[in-house]
Amino acid sequence: MSKSIGLEDLGWNPELAAAFEPHAAEGLRPARIAAEHTHIYRVYTETGICDAVVAGQLRYRAERRGDFPAVGDWVALEPRRAGRAIVRAILPRKSKFSRKRAGLLTEEQIVAANVDVVFLMAGLDDEFNVRRLERYLILARESGADPVILLNKADLSADPEAALAEVRRVAPGVPVHHLSLRTAEGLDAVRQHLARGRTIALLGSSGVGKSTLINRLLGVERQRTREVRRQDSRGRHTTTFRELILLPQGGLVIDTPGMREIQLWGPQEGLREVFEDIDAIGADCFFQNCRHRREPRCAVKTAVSEGRLSRDRLESYHRLQDELQRLAAKQDKRAQLQQKRIVRSIHRKVRDFKPRE
Repeated sequence: MSKSIGLEDLGWNPELAAAFEPHAAEGLRPARIAAEHTHIYRVYTETGICDAVVAGQLRYRAERRGDFPAVGDWVALEPRRAGRAIVRAILPRKSKFSRKRAGLLTEEQIVAANVDVVFLMAGLDDEFNVRRLERYLILARESGADPVILLNKADLSADPEAALAEVRRVAPGVPVHHLSLRTAEGLDAVRQHLARGRTIALLGSSGVGKSTLINRLLGVERQRTREVRRQDSRGRHTTTFRELILLPQGGLVIDTPGMREIQLWGPQEGLREVFEDIDAIGADCFFQNCRHRREPRCAVKTAVSEGRLSRDRLESYHRLQDELQRLAAKQDKRAQLQQKRIVRSIHRKVRDFKPRE
């Protein structure tokens, strides 16, 4: 254990205290997941930092990966004088930033839990990509947290104001800041989003400056950083695991590894929020269920032809819509298979049941 930490500094509030009451009656202590290393968790508690493992009963009840603790989760902890503490339960999540796990499996990966603000970072260099930001915005909207866009490397951009305007067009109402971590330009705007107990998740591709930003906020070179490749401006992974970090000025930040593959997870509400401009134009389509593809008298396609809507943005909307529909079909199929397994298990138990004589 290390020095004590106030629970309010970690984001504790009356709602969490009310949810924790049954666990307090069992003699358990509140803790927050700081990091995970192959099923061993680093947790913040009111008496310091310690290692913990998941209780066997909790592990047995888990049906999917999302049923295990994630970085940012609040848990009910059984402290141990010797050995690792035991995570007995996970408190209800007020928000979670999820994506589809990379690979062929249709499985949710919780990147961060109980997040208040999501910093979506992009670099104003050769890797700048508005379409990638749209994907991040959808995930952020689905998470329940408030998105903030940070455009780093303003010193490398010939026209940072033009990039700022382009991002604001696709993210109306979302705070957008440009900064240069080399010169510390824009850091004051970032600090305005920090507050005691507020949790921020930091997301973006490798090389956009996430670890550098954390070092600037901490005032020390804590997170390892590496230069991007000069030939293509692509970053190289320095952060290899998610970690919840306490900031000296108040607040917490979750550092995450860079994401090359940003696969969506969830329903289409986030898509509609991010592309609300298309939905607004689509209200004037002749057909009420117009998909803005080959239907006649489509107001959205007319807006594209008249230059009021970017063709790239409409194509991005279609790609993301198709991806979410394919995901929903896979999720439905997986749910059906899971239900069949449950029914078969019940039938086996009934078949093998032998009443006492």
